[in-house]
Amino acid sequence: MSITVRYFASLKENLGRGEDEIDYAEGLTVKIAWDTLHQGRPLPSNVLAAVNMEYARLDTAVKDGDELAFFPPVTGG
Repeated sequence: MSITVRYFASLKENLGRGEDEIDYAEGLTVKIAWDTLHQGRPLPSNVLAAVNMEYARLDTAVKDGDELAFFPPVTGG
């Protein structure tokens, strides 16, 4: 039972990897997943999250088999 965690753009570059796996646990949220994977490294304030390609808040529950993504805001012209 696990969740795939993906990182995009500058966040991927800063972390030095594009993907992690985390074991599912009851009560897992977007924020708890970040904290578990990046102990001591705060979530950057401008980073957005998505669960299964839908924008998510930090308190959104993450379930077994979900895909969690973290990415900086997208800008363009």
